[in-house]
Amino acid sequence: MVDADTPAAYVAHAVRSYWLIALLWIRAAMAYPVSFWTMLVGGVLITFLDFVAIWLMFTHVDTYGGFTLREIALLYGLTSIAFRIADMLVGSVEKIGRYVRSGDLDAMMTKPVPVLVQLCADRFELRRLGQIAQGLAVFAWAAPIVEWSPQRLAVLVLALVSGVVIYFCVFVIFSTIQFWTTDASEVASAFTYGGNTIMQYPMTIFPREVVRSLTYLLPLAFVNWYPCLFLLGRTDPFGSPDWFRFASPLAALVLVGVTTLVWRQGLRRYRSTGS
Repeated sequence: MVDADTPAAYVAHAVRSYWLIALLWIRAAMAYPVSFWTMLVGGVLITFLDFVAIWLMFTHVDTYGGFTLREIALLYGLTSIAFRIADMLVGSVEKIGRYVRSGDLDAMMTKPVPVLVQLCADRFELRRLGQIAQGLAVFAWAAPIVEWSPQRLAVLVLALVSGVVIYFCVFVIFSTIQFWTTDASEVASAFTYGGNTIMQYPMTIFPREVVRSLTYLLPLAFVNWYPCLFLLGRTDPFGSPDWFRFASPLAALVLVGVTTLVWRQGLRRYRSTGS
């Protein structure tokens, strides 16, 4: 249990605990600088191949789903930055099944730190900064096509923050399934990494039912699709309300509430392995 008099104190305790655990892993990684920098550069090159595949496609076509290469790069960059930040910060939660099977989760539950904080911070990988940098580079290359204004900058910032929160929730929700299955990391990856891959492309290439699912069931469309429509000055070909372009924070807030309920139910469902 965590002794905190107020919600603010609880959050402050959780953030401080996360930082201390992550710092341990950062120091461990920096103890081998050659390995660290090799992995960081390797991460940039590997993730860059994703965008190279899109670029090669445009050697044969001028538009894809009604979008040019730079317009798709804007979508790609925004979702990649948000996803990679969330993956670096909380991606370790996908390993929860391993802790359940080994009994290590029992030890985590005896410590005065929230279990979710321990799971997310465990084996923190600073080398993922390279993957974030790759997303930033693609977005920077696409950014000149936007007629920037204070309002568009505000929408961009809100979309980035909301996108990180949305992906954080997706990581936690589908990893929590492992409280029931003990081994469903592939299912979680299908929705996390798979969701990021889908959002790298314009929604116009998917059936309307898919777009509705990514709006109302798993609101990944609020990570980049709706904000980018506003940044590009486009109307939604599916006829969604105009305010959806600014609703990324609302979608993130709703998903946080759902994630909290799912996590609590999963933790209550957990039974010690006895090991």
